[in-house]
Formats: sequence, structure tokens, C-alpha cells
Amino acid sequence: MIDQHWARRAVRVGCASLAAVPLIAFAQSPAPAGPLDWRSANDNVGRFERGHIDVLKWESANPATQAAAAAAAPARDFNLPTADDAVRQAWRMHRDLALPLARIGPDSANAIAAGQLLAIEPALQRQVNDLDEVLAVASDARKAWLKAVAARAVLQHRRNALTAAEAANELGLRMVSTGNWSRLQQSEVKLAQLSAQANLTRAEYAATRTEAQLIAALQLDGVHTAVGVPDQLPPMPDQIISEDEFTQRLAALHAHSPGAERRRSAAAAPVVFSAYRAAQAIATASADEATVRGVIAEETVLHYNGMLKSVWDVLTTARGHAEATIAQIGTQRDFLIAETDLLWTLQGGMPTGLVSLDSNDNPGPASAAH
Repeated sequence: MIDQHWARRAVRVGCASLAAVPLIAFAQSPAPAGPLDWRSANDNVGRFERGHIDVLKWESANPATQAAAAAAAPARDFNLPTADDAVRQAWRMHRDLALPLARIGPDSANAIAAGQLLAIEPALQRQVNDLDEVLAVASDARKAWLKAVAARAVLQHRRNALTAAEAANELGLRMVSTGNWSRLQQSEVKLAQLSAQANLTRAEYAATRTEAQLIAALQLDGVHTAVGVPDQLPPMPDQIISEDEFTQRLAALHAHSPGAERRRSAAAAPVVFSAYRAAQAIATASADEATVRGVIAEETVLHYNGMLKSVWDVLTTARGHAEATIAQIGTQRDFLIAETDLLWTLQGGMPTGLVSLDSNDNPGPASAAH
């Protein structure tokens, strides 16, 4: 007899988890061979050795998986919960910046650490020696922190993706054993699992690399081997810098800049502003796509509850939603980095290695250390 109660509970648990942790990626699974295959799958899943394994259940519901991941991860003996903390730590390691920081005062130092560079008057550059280095160190630290946080966020959800893909593969194997699926269909599910494993390996490397870059940017090499960062990026700002505001701020900067610096800034600043606006447009579109895919996933679950969709349909739409949200992490990271570059440019900085905007999981180019 088909355990319809379990099947419906599985989807409810899965959707509740998706709402709480929207970045979990599911295995892409092929359509069932016949109209009753999904019912057989729900029935067979109840006979797994692990019990009623839920193909939509995240890693957060599997304590053993979490414990294993925690044991494999290096101990984080130094924590940086905010970009502000990263900036201040970078300043502490640059002892030569103590004097310019003292000269600009705590209010300006707090504004720079918080990324509020528009609050700093460009004229201050001509009044305080080495203020440009204070800003450069702050910019590099902030960008390194953003890349490490984004990589950590992706890693968490790639782990969950593999857990879901493994569960879907086990369900497919059970369907093959009962004659409901062909080996060809099972092979496609297995490929999804292999892809999830490869994505996790890439995410692990990206997290390791960006963490090392952050440690280097803060000059903590040899002092700390690991650093703790959150797994969620700061939110997008409510308002963006308009073209008029950009033009006005650039003119104010040029009014206090020597001729050679003014010419270099006039050539570079429009490119930095273009990267900023493009990153903002892409991040907004990515967020909208994730929202739409979330609606599709929710509606698919409703149809599933009405016995109009299969569990494989739920898996497919949930995976699409999850992948879109993972992509959103990358676009949000790129915008926040582009924003950092623009604000620094409007204080006379010359950023290098601007965001490419062509890869969602790529943590981006490393910033030059100062």
C-alpha cells in the first residue's frame, strides 16, 4: 500500500527547509517512465535501510552529516563577523597607519571602516599624509572579506546539494531494483550526483583559497591558519549611487587633485562606475529570478499535494530555485565588491582587477596586498 502520508510529509518538510535555507540544491532527476512510477518510488523509499529517507531533507536534518563536516573543517581560532572587523584588523597590522588614523579622528575612521566613504570629504586627502594608504588597506580588506563570506555561503549549500543528490540517487536505485526505471534513467540521476560532488569540491577549494587570501590581506600569515567568517553576505543597499551623484563626487575629488592624478582618475572612474551599475543590474535580475523560481517551486508542491505532480517534479523545480539562489550569492558579492571599488575611486583610489561579472561561484580576482 502506498504511504501517501509519508510522501506528503516529506514534501512539507522539504519545502519548510527550502523556506528557511533557500540555497539547498537538489539533484536533477529525469521524468518518471510512467504515470505511477512516482507512487512506486514513494512506496519503495519506505523500505530503505536508513528508514523513510526523505529525498527533500536537507543536511540540517542530518546531525551525523553535520558532525562529519564539522570534524573535517579546520578550527577557526580567529573570527571576523563583519567587514568592519576585517578592516580594523588590517589597520592594526599596518602600524605605520596609526598616525594618519589618529589625525582623521574616530568619526572618519569609523565611517571608513563601515564602508561609508561618501561621508569623507575629498579635501581630507590633501590634509592628511598616507590617508590614501588607509583607504587602500580598508578597501582590500573589505573585498577579501566579502569573497571569503560568499565562498563560505556557497560551500554550505553545495554540501546540502550533495546530500540531496545522494538521496535521489538511492531512490533511483530502488526504482531500478523494482523494475520501475531503466538503467539509462538511473544513469542520469547518478550523473547528477557526480555533478553535485564536483561542485562541492570546487566550492571547498574556493572557500580555502578565499580564506587564505583574507588571511594574507590582513597580514595574519603565520599568526592564524584559519579565520571564521559568516555564511551570509551583507544585504544590498536600499539606494544606489546615481550618475549625477557620481559626477558631482568625481568633480569634488578633481577639485583637490593634482593634474596627473586628475587625468588618471578621469580615465579610470567611468569604467569603475560602469562595473558598479552593471553589477547592480545583474544582482537585481538575479534576485528577481530566485524569487520567481521560488514561486514556481511552491506552486509545484501544491500541485504535488493535489496529486497533479510527481516527487521528481518537486525535486526539479526545487533544484532550479536553489541554483538560482546560489547564483544570487555570486551576483550580490560582485555588486558589493564593485561598490567598494567605486567608493574608493571617488576618494582617489585606483582599483585593479575589477569584477568580471561572468561567473557566479568564482570568488573573483585577488586584491593586491598593501
